[in-house]
Amino acid sequence: MTVTQITELNKSRSKVYIDGELAFVLYKGEIRSYGIVEGREIAEETYRILIQEVLSKRARLRCMNLLKSREYTTAQLRQKLKEGYYPQENIDDAIAYVTSFHYLDDERYTRDYITYHINARSRKRIEMDLLHKGIEKSLIDSMFQELTDDCEEDKEEEIIREFLKKKKFHPDEMDESQKRKIIGSLYRKGFSLDKIYKVLNKFDI
Repeated sequence: MTVTQITELNKSRSKVYIDGELAFVLYKGEIRSYGIVEGREIAEETYRILIQEVLSKRARLRCMNLLKSREYTTAQLRQKLKEGYYPQENIDDAIAYVTSFHYLDDERYTRDYITYHINARSRKRIEMDLLHKGIEKSLIDSMFQELTDDCEEDKEEEIIREFLKKKKFHPDEMDESQKRKIIGSLYRKGFSLDKIYKVLNKFDI
């Protein structure tokens, strides 16, 4: 294995390329300590120590620190590690590590997200949000089945009615621009236009 290139990432860290491909990012002090020099071979034992010890520990700590401040989905946390230029081996190891302690739990994340938003957003909007966060469709469906009942359609209509009450919706006292603004707000929450107009047509504050 040959160190083909070392390029500065910032004042303290550099990207290390091995055999023409980005291998990892190290602190400049580590590059000196492990004798990594552009154009020279890197010993297999040195490479093993960097991957299995130095970077493995760092990736795990990175995950732990991220999860201290907020919840992440597995996909979001993987992306954070990729942005930090961690090798795939270290990403997989770090994800498995925090998952083993239940610090990372997509099922819990999905359940909490649905529970928090179910009274303000449509199922479609919640699904889109969770899919964007990397949650599998099958898990989303499973959590909705667990957390909602057969009256989901009526529930969405009730959310629309409560929103209209909150906005003091008076169809006879509002101009078309005001009505469009309210309809637009509901549409962005994920409610279909058919359902919005169904409630509007029989709405009585």
